[in-house]
This record gives sequence, C-alpha cells and structure tokens, in this order.
Amino acid sequence: MEETRSPRVKICCINSLEESRFAIRCGASALGFVSEMPSGPGVISLDLIANIISNVPSTIGTFLLTSKQTINEIIKQHNYCRTNTIQIVDRLIEGTHKDLKKNLPGISIVQVIHVTCEESIDEALSIEDNVDAIVLDSGNRHATVKELGGTGRAHNWNISKKIRAALKIPIFLAGGLTPENIAAAIDTVRPFGVDVCSGVRTNRHLDKQKCIKFFKRAYQN
Repeated sequence: MEETRSPRVKICCINSLEESRFAIRCGASALGFVSEMPSGPGVISLDLIANIISNVPSTIGTFLLTSKQTINEIIKQHNYCRTNTIQIVDRLIEGTHKDLKKNLPGISIVQVIHVTCEESIDEALSIEDNVDAIVLDSGNRHATVKELGGTGRAHNWNISKKIRAALKIPIFLAGGLTPENIAAAIDTVRPFGVDVCSGVRTNRHLDKQKCIKFFKRAYQN
C-alpha cells in the first residue's frame, strides 16, 4: 500500500462520553470500545458502549473490539452497540469474514494480527481480500490467558513495515505506542493509522498533556 505521511489516529479503550469528546477534540478520527476480553485494560459494558456511540458524530470511526469467535455472536454484539466498525481481536472459528460482511452491510470489518514473527506476513495476506483493514498489534492468543491487545508492548516494527508494503488495504499500527516513540514508529512503518490506549493515559484515564504530545509528534511526519 502507498505510504501515509500523516496517519489517522485512533484512541482506544474509551470508557465514557467525556473521554470520547476529549479524544475527538484532540484530533482522533476513530475511537475504540473494548467489550468482554480474557485480559487487558479498557473493558466496558455493551450498555455503556451503546450509550456513548449514540452521542458520537457519524464522521468518527467507532470500533467495537470483540473477542467473540463466531459471526453470530459478533452480529449480536454489533446489533446492540451499533458501531460503524467491527474489530476482531481473535480468530474466527465459525463463519468467515465474508459471511460477516454479507450480514452487516455498510459496516467495516477489521482484523487484528498479533505480530510475532515473519509468519504474521502470510497471515495478513491470507485475509486481505476479505476485510477492510488490518490492525497490527502486540499480543499472544496462544498464552494460557490470551493476550489479545492492550499489552503496552511494542512489537517488531520491521515486520509490520513488510506487512504494510505487501498489502493493498489500510493498516493501523498498535502496540506500546507512546508520545516518545510514535514518530519513530510512523517513520518506520508508514501506516494508514495508529492505534493507542495506555500510551496516552495516566491511571487509566486520558491524559491531556500526553494526548497533545502524541498528536503533535504523530503529525510532524
């Protein structure tokens, strides 16, 4: 995919209407809402997600992060929350991405790839034609307690760079991004977008100064 110089910024783990408004004021073009997960920060109820979504402008990307592995469960979640994007953080075991797109017309389908080794490149290529975008994150779905995101760890950006170069669809770079490393991450990978949670938070709450610094350094590229 063609290189992006000024990536879109997605703020994840939004936990209140106030946080959503603050993130948008800072310049976020997308917000992430974390539903039930086996581990990691930011989980909120479907009721709260639905309430916040109903107050977010339609021009903003709203991502429902789901760990569900069947399309019926994912569709049920979406029909309740009504985000404009589904972000699948695990692997589907029943149904396909094509099935999901057929049943949710107009809704963007995004798959997370946990970048661990060169095999992650083949994994991304294998689903490219059936999703709208890919999030390259740090995690380990094979751990005793699955790590499906929110680890606060950076992964090997050189592998992510190869994935970005190989794909025709947009990629979001996630995993351990902070105001201190975001410029280097963008310079290395040149992603369509970046995805941040803990890197702009203090005590799990969005931090104004960290957000300002993050956006400034993200947009200086």
